[in-house]
Amino acid sequence: MEVYPTLVLLSGTIFFFLSCSAAVDTISANQPIKDGSTIVSDGETYELGFFSPRKSKNRYLGIWYKKISTCTIVWVANRETPISIASAVFELSREGTLLILSGDNYTNTVIWSSDSVASVNVINPVAQLLDSGNLVVWDENSTKENPIWQSFDYPGNTLLPGMKLGKDLVKERERYLTSWQSPDDPSIGVYKYWLDTNGYPQIFERKGSVEHSRLGPWNGLGFRGLPIENTNPIYSVEFVVNQNELYYRYKLKSSVIQRIIVMWDGIILHLNWIERTQEWVTYQNIVVDSCSRYGPCGPYGICAHIRSPPCSCMEGFEVKVPEEWNAGDWSSGCQRKKPLDCGIGGDHGFQKISGVKFPDTRRSWYNLSMSLGECEMACMKNCSCTAYANLDIRNGGSGCLLWFGELMDMRQYDENQHLYIRMATTELSGQSRFNKKKRILTLVLSVLSTVLLLSTIVYAFKKKRKRRQKKGRGNRTHNAHKDHSSLQSENLDELPSFSMHEISMATDDFNIDNKIGEGGFGPVYKGLLKNGQVIAVKRLSKTSNQGLDEFKNEVICIAKLQHRNLVKLLGYCIHGNEKILIYEYMDNQSLDSFLFGLILYTSHFILVTTISARGILYLHQDSRLQIIHRDLKAANILLDSEMNPKISDFGLARKFVGQDGMARTKKVVGTYGYIPPEYAIHGRFSIKSDVFSFGVIMLEIVCGKKNRGFSHEGHSDNLLGHAWRLYREDKSIEVMCASLRNSCVVPEVLRSIHVGLLCVQHHAEDRPTMLSVVLMLISESTLPPPKKPAFFNEDSYPEVVSVSSQEEYMITLLYAR
Repeated sequence: MEVYPTLVLLSGTIFFFLSCSAAVDTISANQPIKDGSTIVSDGETYELGFFSPRKSKNRYLGIWYKKISTCTIVWVANRETPISIASAVFELSREGTLLILSGDNYTNTVIWSSDSVASVNVINPVAQLLDSGNLVVWDENSTKENPIWQSFDYPGNTLLPGMKLGKDLVKERERYLTSWQSPDDPSIGVYKYWLDTNGYPQIFERKGSVEHSRLGPWNGLGFRGLPIENTNPIYSVEFVVNQNELYYRYKLKSSVIQRIIVMWDGIILHLNWIERTQEWVTYQNIVVDSCSRYGPCGPYGICAHIRSPPCSCMEGFEVKVPEEWNAGDWSSGCQRKKPLDCGIGGDHGFQKISGVKFPDTRRSWYNLSMSLGECEMACMKNCSCTAYANLDIRNGGSGCLLWFGELMDMRQYDENQHLYIRMATTELSGQSRFNKKKRILTLVLSVLSTVLLLSTIVYAFKKKRKRRQKKGRGNRTHNAHKDHSSLQSENLDELPSFSMHEISMATDDFNIDNKIGEGGFGPVYKGLLKNGQVIAVKRLSKTSNQGLDEFKNEVICIAKLQHRNLVKLLGYCIHGNEKILIYEYMDNQSLDSFLFGLILYTSHFILVTTISARGILYLHQDSRLQIIHRDLKAANILLDSEMNPKISDFGLARKFVGQDGMARTKKVVGTYGYIPPEYAIHGRFSIKSDVFSFGVIMLEIVCGKKNRGFSHEGHSDNLLGHAWRLYREDKSIEVMCASLRNSCVVPEVLRSIHVGLLCVQHHAEDRPTMLSVVLMLISESTLPPPKKPAFFNEDSYPEVVSVSSQEEYMITLLYAR
């Protein structure tokens, strides 16, 4: 088919020359497409071939709309590697890799190639241009829906319907838009448009290293700062946040043609193609006025573009630097008129404001199922919380979003959703003061009722324990039956109970030759069930500090948790005084046997940290129960036959209902070298305790030595202090053990050290959440500098022992998820 040369001038369009086209949508291995030929999607919506933009003589491989006369480019392969002459071919290798070749016989130079294929068993690969505009590579072992490679994973300056903007946590890939350098140059420009996942996700545009504008956060129907999107007949939108993916996507409801583009000058346009007039028209301009610029009014300032000057302070706040404000520089923002007294009995409450775009959520915490009342209580009990709100405006509102620190980037916005800001009582309205007194009275009555109930329970428990002690050893069989019934009443999703005979047969009567390890719980044996399944059997030792409560705790916790990075519990056994747990068998035992043993250390363990972090994230945020492990260490990370890590040993774990709270214990449980200072000294533990332990594990992986017992001839610091000392001297590379240096990617290891130091900062509030840790490990974003870590010599550790639940007390600061 002949296509005559086209030259068109229109904002947002491309100029190029094109010749003949072949009406096929696929190419097979080693079936080249020469410059001048094209492939066309099945519905003739999109076309792929070589082109030259506007006045440029450079050649690029791109995708454009087939039926639109203005020839608009939507994706470019070789953005950074143009071809100077029209002598290139595009082909698919037998290994499933896309290639652009240039030179004599098209074999001398590889101009561009797609990512290396993960699978080594690619069979008959095919590259196909779909009618969605997605170029996919698939073979007999994959599908178009789950291809080997796809262009939608590597957007350029255009977001097409069906494309995802966000992060794939499984494939460790981020999808974002970048502008062209100029209308003549498709190389990566200075503007980036991406979904930021620090705190609650929101969309940013950045110019270079400076935030240019912000949308969000998501309110259930759209991003705050844009009109609600699900009410239109043209397209629908979705926003997904889970442990595998975080992304925004829109899909067309009709045959209209739409695209979102980041222009070379930073303007972000949502465009519609009008067939009648043969032109692109603006459906929506995402950045439309001066208040769309990020944070023009500084902390606690509100921007209104219809006002002059546009910036004002929130009610209860005043200008921080009047001289700058009067000179037209509002970036210093506002400050409170009355300081907060957030201690016990502090005189403060919450002021409701409406009609504003919610502040920047990068310093926030969220829960998708909390009610507004639970959200208020969570914020009230954390002095660092400055504001709270519902997440989702649908069905009367749901979910909880808490802000910490200063509130940035607010503007007037026509949406009837409320933001509740912590204020001194003297700055609140009369109704708010009445509500505060009512809440205090309700809280006092609740506390008194709880104390009375606990006193009754304690009295009844002591009386019952005395009666039980009088019965003596003659009731062992009865107690075993009672223990078994107690576990069965926990609704353990039909977790099987094994007989002692089955376990004895599987382990050859606990033969010493089958013993594979021993921990605080007791010995661990390798066993074989009648059905051929290999198992690991943990037998409670009579001398163990752990008892029935820890046993029940581990059974209940793991039975209700399902994640590929947690060791699977297959069942349990209670027989007389015997208490036994049955797990899936892990071929390569624990991580510490590789780190601190004689087995050769490899760079694979850097990947282990990322995968383990996802398991901890599941415990903290995504599981049915919120779990704080309290004993994370290299010995409790087991490795399967493919060296995939799985977290084990939940005997000391604590399940909660909520996230931003704290618990306290009289005696500390855990392991020397992995517990944070607030836990070791004051008995306070939270999700940040696990973050600290994970940071220690990361540094141990890189160094190949344990934190406890670490020594250095030049100082007396532990491993954390040693890593911090080298970081301050810009010598972090020296933390790595010698064997790792021969097989690692140095930037990845340095990033792991940096993230590890962020996790072991002395103060819990400075440490990141596990979600932030996962995102920092898989992205290339700039990391904040770590503060001083917890420096502890061994002699300064208090005694750490295992204790039963009767020796602990809890401060309930946590709420339903």
